[in-house]
Amino acid sequence: MSGIGHNRGPGMGGTGWTRYCWDRARADLFPKLPVEVVRIRVKRAAAIGLDYRTYAGIRATTGHDLAAFLYSTNVLRMLREGEAEAARVAALAATREIGHLLACAPGIAPERAVAGLGAQGLRIDSAAPAPSLALAESHLRARLAALRGKVPADRVLVIAETGAEAEWASLGRMAATIGTDRYFAMAARA
Repeated sequence: MSGIGHNRGPGMGGTGWTRYCWDRARADLFPKLPVEVVRIRVKRAAAIGLDYRTYAGIRATTGHDLAAFLYSTNVLRMLREGEAEAARVAALAATREIGHLLACAPGIAPERAVAGLGAQGLRIDSAAPAPSLALAESHLRARLAALRGKVPADRVLVIAETGAEAEWASLGRMAATIGTDRYFAMAARA
């Protein structure tokens, strides 16, 4: 007997014809991209420092290409304005055709951070104080929206060093979150 919400269709399990039908229907849901499109997307993923699998997953989830990275001064291991970990700054500076949004930890002035990173070759498109988790959720969302500016939320990838930063993606309705260890490992291979 089927319960509430059951579509009365055949079960997902099984073998033979039923299994073939479900596998075929599922395969038909995913687009079959031309080789040229896949090549373009592989190049795009490499240009922004992601592996293709991660990039394709984000594109499939949001339906859009990424437009910007959002990260904090923690990601750059910046203790004071202009003093960031050179290897991380270089990896982000090597990206092409992607925006950079910087959330500055307390005690770091956004203008000075931008100037210091610019001297190291990293162009920051927007910088503002990092949203505090002590804020009400609506204020936190407003701060994230102000930091994004005109970049649509679902086109922003959060690179997170801490758990609080990882929450920004869900609170700001952004594309996804990726940890710093994973991002910089991928960027080194790209």
